This record gives sequence, C-alpha cells and structure tokens, in this order.
Amino acid sequence: MRLKFIGTGNAAGMPAYGCDCPACIRAKNITDFRRGPCSAALLIGDDVTLIDAGHLQLAERYPAGSFARVLLTHYHMDHVQGLFPIRWGVGDTIPVFGPDDEHGCDDLFKHPGILDFSTALTGFEPIQFGDLTVTPLPLNHSKPCLGYGFEYKRRRLAYLTDTVGLPEKTETFLVDWRPDVVVLDCSSPPQQQPPRNHNDFTLAMAIHQKLSPRHTYLTHISHKLDDWFANHIGVLPAGVSVAKDGQIVDLS
Repeated sequence: MRLKFIGTGNAAGMPAYGCDCPACIRAKNITDFRRGPCSAALLIGDDVTLIDAGHLQLAERYPAGSFARVLLTHYHMDHVQGLFPIRWGVGDTIPVFGPDDEHGCDDLFKHPGILDFSTALTGFEPIQFGDLTVTPLPLNHSKPCLGYGFEYKRRRLAYLTDTVGLPEKTETFLVDWRPDVVVLDCSSPPQQQPPRNHNDFTLAMAIHQKLSPRHTYLTHISHKLDDWFANHIGVLPAGVSVAKDGQIVDLS
C-alpha cells in the first residue's frame, strides 16, 4: 500500500495569487515548492483510489480507467473541482463515495455524467474494496466532512483533512486503532485565536502526540505556513514532516 500526494496545498494553492511573500516567490521560481489543491491517490497494485479531486489537471494526468473509485472528504470546491471535466467523459462509470451532503457542490449531483454518487458513507461504518478496508471518520469542518482510515494487510493509514481538531469519537477510535501513518490537516502557523475550520500548527502537533503514529505527514499547507516553516527551521519534532506534491509514502 502506497500513498501518492497529488496536491498538498490549501484552496489558495502555492504560490498564492498576487502574493510576494518569500515562500510564494520561491514557489514561482522553483517548481518543487509549488502546491496544488489537496488530494492524494492510494495505490495497491493496479488498484487506485483517488482521495479528493481538487487538482484541476486530473483528467490530463490520469487517463480513463485510472481510478477504481473516488473518496471525497467533503464537497467544497477545492476538493471536487477536478471532477467537473471528468464527469463529461466517456467509458466506465466511476463510483464516488463521500459524506451525506444533500447540497453537494454546484450541479454535480444533478448532472453526474459518468460519476456515480449513489452511495453516501456513514461515520465508523467500514466499507470493503477487496482486501482494503476503509472506515469513514467524522471530522470538524464547515461542511459535512469525513476523514478515512485505510487498512490493508495490517498496515493502517489515517487521512484527516479538512478538520479543526478531532471529534471526540473520532479521536477515541484512532487512539484505539493505532494508525502507522497519519496524514493531517495543518493549514496555518500557530494562531493566537482558536482556528475556526482547519488545524493550525499547535493543534496539529497536539493531534500527532495524542495518536502517536510512526509518522505524521502534514498537508493542506498554506503559503503563510510555508513561509513560517522557512523561518522556524527545526520546529518539526521527530516523526513529523511536511508533505510535498508528488511525494510517495510506502506503507508496505
């Protein structure tokens, strides 16, 4: 089981439009520092599960037939916008799973094309895809939102974005479940006021300590956080790293 980070940025992306902070200037000049909208792909042999579809070039990067299924954390535009061109394609239907949200995003439900949105997921009720077990995990966000616990051959990965802190039941489940690797929303530097919709660095580190995985990868990174990291070298504890677009994590 491998996880490929397709995009690790927040809705603004990296570089952010019109921004001349040092982090954005670096990203403009060095492509390795750029960040697309947050999304990933879970790879098990030839079976590919797309986790969120925010990247606008999905249809160009992945030919028809690439995805066995799509798992959406929620229906904010920066997590589903890559589906808009895919839905008008031809070929086999692609099942799309996500939280129960009657509003969805724009007209995706009304005009799904080749996308099948027929199955909404319920928190803590696992769904099976061959030998892969996926457990939906409720998160704290401004729209109905799910993280996912993936288990394959006793390897466990928790993918947790977008969220501000963790609901008590989700935290309890994860402490008992003991994931090997956690992918965690960390959108901003430490904030003086409690963040409203996404973890800041302080909240993310508290979650990492509570769950105690072998490794935590931070994602949904803003340009402000990248700039803060550049001025706080060594702030990341052992077992925590900032994910990059295109990075692959091997859990096998």
